[in-house]
Amino acid sequence: MKNLFATVFFLLFAVGVQAQSPSILGKWKTIDDNTGEAKSIVEIFERDGKVYGKIVKLFNKSDNELCLECKGDKKNKPIVGLEIIEGLTADGKVYEGGTILDPANGKEYDCKIWVEDGKLMVRGYIAFFFRTQTWLKAEAI
Repeated sequence: MKNLFATVFFLLFAVGVQAQSPSILGKWKTIDDNTGEAKSIVEIFERDGKVYGKIVKLFNKSDNELCLECKGDKKNKPIVGLEIIEGLTADGKVYEGGTILDPANGKEYDCKIWVEDGKLMVRGYIAFFFRTQTWLKAEAI
């Protein structure tokens, strides 16, 4: 009987811990590496089992700003509404295997994201060279 109680308690605890695991989904405020000021709001969402992110708001720039440096079908498209994170899949609590676009220079990088201490850690990288940004949960907008 004690083993049954212990097993049930463990299962309930495990489910409770997993339910409280922070989600990458939602709206996140991007922060400029140099100035520390908010640059944009990115909404991260799931589609067809993969994770994507699009810019939904710009700070200190016009909402009509275009991605002039982008390549392909994103060239000259409005930055607001632009999908900058594409095709990430979960590997435990880390999401990777997709790409992130920097609309400032039009370059695309491999991407990995995870939540750490309630903040979204966003890493763009090529081979061994990487940059990690910290994004903050956005208030309701």
